[in-house]
Amino acid sequence: MTVTRASAPPAAQAAAQAITATGLRKSYGDKTVLDGVDLSVPEGTVFSLLGPNGAGKTTVVKILSTLISPGAGSGGIRVGGHDPAVDPQAVRAAIGVTGQFSAVDGLITGEENMLLMADLHHLPKREGRRVAAELLERFDLVEAARKPAAGYSGGMKRRLDIAMTLVGSPRIIFL
Repeated sequence: MTVTRASAPPAAQAAAQAITATGLRKSYGDKTVLDGVDLSVPEGTVFSLLGPNGAGKTTVVKILSTLISPGAGSGGIRVGGHDPAVDPQAVRAAIGVTGQFSAVDGLITGEENMLLMADLHHLPKREGRRVAAELLERFDLVEAARKPAAGYSGGMKRRLDIAMTLVGSPRIIFL
């Protein structure tokens, strides 16, 4: 697996860390899938994990987003300033995740998908409608907002999926 960081301005390079992981390990039975991964991602940067299939990229994201626990012998992990093992709810409050596969519900409209996310984030009704409308505008989905998402093109579904991720104003986004 290759760790790649887009160049950041000097101020961002000196900023606090959004994510740190030291010696990240994970095994499934006797199959080791992560063996000592170290990450340091400053706030305000774009960071990518690159590697061939089976390199452990998805496993790293699953650990950092609290979906699975790290393996024995892993060092410290901090996401948004929180330890996922000690305070997973604080980590979940700080992150947004857009997975490999769309979370868009095709049976409801784009707007309804957005309002569902607002409800899941416990936003007051008025605030949820405002945020949904703002994000639909930002992602150029206003025209299609009241149509069932099943009829959206692949690109439109991905834009809606990312907009849904942003409803809770996450500090850290996993794409």
